[in-house]
Amino acid sequence: MPGNRTRKSWQPRITAATAAIAATAMLVSCSLLAGCSGSDGASGAGGKVVLRYTWWGNPDRAARTQEAVDLFEKKHPEIEVQTSFSGYDAYKQKLATQAAGGDAPDAMQLDYRMIDQYASGGVLLDFAEQPSALDTGEFDVGLLATGKVDGKQYAIPQARGTETVVYDTAQWKKSGVALPREGWTWSEWADAVRELAKRTGKPGATDPGQSEDAFEVWLRGRGKSLYTEDRRLGFTVDDLTRWWTFADKLRREGAVSPAEQTTQLDGTVENTPLGRGKAISDSNWDAPSSGFVALVPGGVTLAPMPSGEDGTPGQYFKPSMFMGVAADTGHPKESVRLVDFMLNDPDAAKILGATRGIPVNESLRAAIAPGLKDFDKTVFDYQASLEGDLDAPPQAPPSGDSALQTTFARDYDQVSYERMSPREAAEDYVTEAKAELRS
Repeated sequence: MPGNRTRKSWQPRITAATAAIAATAMLVSCSLLAGCSGSDGASGAGGKVVLRYTWWGNPDRAARTQEAVDLFEKKHPEIEVQTSFSGYDAYKQKLATQAAGGDAPDAMQLDYRMIDQYASGGVLLDFAEQPSALDTGEFDVGLLATGKVDGKQYAIPQARGTETVVYDTAQWKKSGVALPREGWTWSEWADAVRELAKRTGKPGATDPGQSEDAFEVWLRGRGKSLYTEDRRLGFTVDDLTRWWTFADKLRREGAVSPAEQTTQLDGTVENTPLGRGKAISDSNWDAPSSGFVALVPGGVTLAPMPSGEDGTPGQYFKPSMFMGVAADTGHPKESVRLVDFMLNDPDAAKILGATRGIPVNESLRAAIAPGLKDFDKTVFDYQASLEGDLDAPPQAPPSGDSALQTTFARDYDQVSYERMSPREAAEDYVTEAKAELRS
């Protein structure tokens, strides 16, 4: 999960129009993603099998990933792996162009919201076609199921994460407001951010109204879901109106960030109100919250997301990212072997640490725990505190959800700038969402 909350994201679909531009973009794609080999496979020096493996992330993730790949090549000298990485938005666009042109990399990192799109578009290999090359015996069944589409395993979760209320430790403690606890409700959260605003002179939190992720947690705490199993909306206009009314009231009271701050969100921690020193807390994903450490002088603490009023938890352990293999790879067995190595090899796990989140493989998760330090340990301890208390994750969202994340934030902007009422904006969003999901 990238910060998984971006205001400026663009998710192209695999359509005839996209395919039409792919030919002209191919040379550019090949220069950006080193070693284009085409779908018929390639051989390197000495007859080695050559695989292309791509991912998104920061330089630390890239360095650790390359070290793990080097170890894979050492253990499998008959395979050469050409690697590349970029930031999330650039990666997403490059992968869409490659997929449309029939030139997807052999092994690739995938976001939750990419799976349905690429599986239904015929881009991804069904792992059942190479059953002997991948061991998923140590994976949680619920997490593994999130990589399935129509019963077929197109993606394998690489690590897990969960949402969090990340807060400025020093300022929250100094305020005297009761600290967050597991099981606190949305009403208690609202009371806390109101009191924080009164005592500190800053909004207690980023306005959650713009976040589809926070809305999903709120919905699940009420026994509902963002999407149904048949990939339709799992909520009504009334549900969304209630959520946006709740958030808008807090904004009008000054308890959460004003519109001019909220609309600067771009998926980076640097441009959140908490990251800019303009709020006391933020709702984010646990691993990406490491970026706050360098920005918040008083340190940060991870706390659980609020639950429903009856105590029903809304947050869940979600695969922070997945690995997939191109359906038209010339080397399916070797590609799946690389995936297996990255997910199951103990030495690779020690190298990768929690750079992508906490490993999904349960044995490896326990094995790396003693060696974790700094924020990796913070994330591990936070997840351990929630172990067994959260409900199973939903299936991967439909392909239209990526575009709808942007629509969700855009429509709430109309509410926060007081151009539309919560109900008017909710009606607009639901109409557009239904059309998007039918397309």
